[in-house]
Amino acid sequence: MNRRPTAYLLDGVLMTTESMTSTPNQGANSAYSPASWLRRVQPRPAARTTLVCFPHAGGTASFFAPWVKLLPPDVELVAVQYPGRQDRLAEQPVATMAELADAVSNALRTGVRADRELVFFGHSMGAALAWETALRMEAGSGPAPRQVFVSGRQGPSRHRTGTVHLLPEDAFTEEISRLGGTEPQLLTNPDLRALVLPAIRADYRLIETYEPDLTARLRCPISVFSGDQDPEVEPQDVEAWREAGTGEFSALVLPGDHFYLTEHTERIISSMFDAPAE
Repeated sequence: MNRRPTAYLLDGVLMTTESMTSTPNQGANSAYSPASWLRRVQPRPAARTTLVCFPHAGGTASFFAPWVKLLPPDVELVAVQYPGRQDRLAEQPVATMAELADAVSNALRTGVRADRELVFFGHSMGAALAWETALRMEAGSGPAPRQVFVSGRQGPSRHRTGTVHLLPEDAFTEEISRLGGTEPQLLTNPDLRALVLPAIRADYRLIETYEPDLTARLRCPISVFSGDQDPEVEPQDVEAWREAGTGEFSALVLPGDHFYLTEHTERIISSMFDAPAE
């Protein structure tokens, strides 16, 4: 008798144990395939701007799904989906920042429309990835972002390595829970924890072993968002982003901890596009 697949709500996406353990379609999930890396929650063919969002360590494209209803109608949201989670759960997570930024920048070159303005937003690990990806796109052919917004992350010159990714499972899970950003049931349910922890640990390994090029500079403006109670980001960390580019620089501090942005999404979007939310 065949065992029926068990259904789970995995980070907002309904999955089954069958889909979680299946081998991915290699054609659809090739290294630079836009269909593999980019998610459009609500396509807007008439949009004039594409907002590309880069999730935090352990995060998923669906983290940004609630943003769609708050965006101006002429902005289309495209969220990056990293391997090793949700519909890419059967794939191996990326090992290094350089490999991840190469893959995302190549996917964006063919996966977003060149006739639109391009804006990046990255939170935590996603902030570092947004900067690295923007550097590659400015250096190559095709579209490059007109502005990069970073959140909840120290500037490259203040980057700190770490060893959280080496912690035993219980201590690692406790640290993830402390920072927030991961649905509690994913960590308390043993079956789900076994599925999601490898990708989260891989993301922590990636960002904690990352070595940014401190001579690199973006030409486009950089704007920084942070929470005033974020234990991971100090005022000097925010200021360090000024050194990461040669364009205009601005910073906005909002109330809250590392995931302050979940309470201030409308304010962030309004600040990015200088327009009232829809």
